[in-house]
Amino acid sequence: MLSTYFITGIGTEIGKTIASAIVTEALQADYWKPIQAGDLNHSDTQKVQNLISNEKTIFHPNSFSLNTPMSPHAAAEIDGIKMTSKNIKRPKSKNENLVIEGAGGLLVPISNKEIIADLISKEDKVLVVSRHYLGSINHTLLTIEALKARGLQIAGIIFNGEKKDSTESIILEMSGVPCVGRIDLEPYFDKNVIKEYAEKFQESLKAL
Repeated sequence: MLSTYFITGIGTEIGKTIASAIVTEALQADYWKPIQAGDLNHSDTQKVQNLISNEKTIFHPNSFSLNTPMSPHAAAEIDGIKMTSKNIKRPKSKNENLVIEGAGGLLVPISNKEIIADLISKEDKVLVVSRHYLGSINHTLLTIEALKARGLQIAGIIFNGEKKDSTESIILEMSGVPCVGRIDLEPYFDKNVIKEYAEKFQESLKAL
């Protein structure tokens, strides 16, 4: 059965793109980043493309490519663009799973009326990327509470970066959400490293 995996984070610079590359490679899924704000010459789609080894993945174009590295609503305003969820059409991936990478966290606004969470459907399997820092427990549990409040399907948590057992264990215990896998601090990420992680994640992802 084919599925859509929506990858969100507890904030910015959490590691959503690396996590997206690993999940995409593990499932040989298609990849889509609906909104890219800034870094158009080194976009998240391009980064994932450079990290994927399989030849099945199709990379779907952004619905919106905004010039300024800001919150999508502000970047769209600068570009003179009116952005709504109705203008963000999901690509058709009939033969493959689809990985969707969000922008920032769940409550990041895309307009003065809508947020990133409005792009998630009830059928999506949401993966929350968490990274340890002072306050990350609160931010992770708030993200999970927001997903639950909207009746969305929380498939699992991916921990990224420095390992902190006390942080990770309390998040898992209090949220009741399983850990799909963890990404350690690495000196670099290339296709070989992503492929190694993809193999580690495969079993837990296919069990979701």
